This record gives sequence, structure tokens and C-alpha cells, in this order.
Amino acid sequence: MTDQNTKDCIQACLDCMSACETCIDCCIGDAAMADCLRLCLDCAEICQACAKAMARGSPFAADWCALCAKICDACATECAKHDKEACQQCAEACRRCAAACQRMAA
Repeated sequence: MTDQNTKDCIQACLDCMSACETCIDCCIGDAAMADCLRLCLDCAEICQACAKAMARGSPFAADWCALCAKICDACATECAKHDKEACQQCAEACRRCAAACQRMAA
């Protein structure tokens, strides 16, 4: 059975993945957004993998969470640089996910 902290972290990862996917769609085709696009792609991937690892009770879930927090922090920093609404929403979701993953990795 999954405890509430794990459930909350899984949800934060899924919310972040969704925000990153929306940001990716917003950034496609804009050469000035290349760094944002790359980080959102990485972030969406790690968030999905991290949520899966936690859901199945992987013994490496804390390791996944530590990496996820690191990538989410980097993505939040990049997205926060841009005025687009999708970027700002992504930055917030990334910050929430990073915090939840840091708690799980500890």
C-alpha cells in the first residue's frame, strides 16, 4: 500500500509532466525557446518514469526522485525566464514537483 506522501509525490510528478508537455507544445517552432524545449522534454520524461517507479514500489524510487528533483529545478529555472503563460505554469509545477521529490529522496 502506498502512503500519502508517495501518492502526493506521484501526483506532483504527473502534474509536472502535463505542464511540461503543454510548455513543449508552446515552445515548438520557436528557436529562441530551444533550451526551454529541451529541458521540458527531459523533465516530462523523468517525471513519468519517477511516478511509475514510485507506483510500483521500486527499491530505486528515492534515486529516481533525487534525479527528478534536480531536473525539475533546472526546468523551473529555465521556464521562469520566459513570459509565456505555459512557461510560467510549468515553472510552478516543476517547483512543486522538485519539492515533493526532494522529500521522497530524503
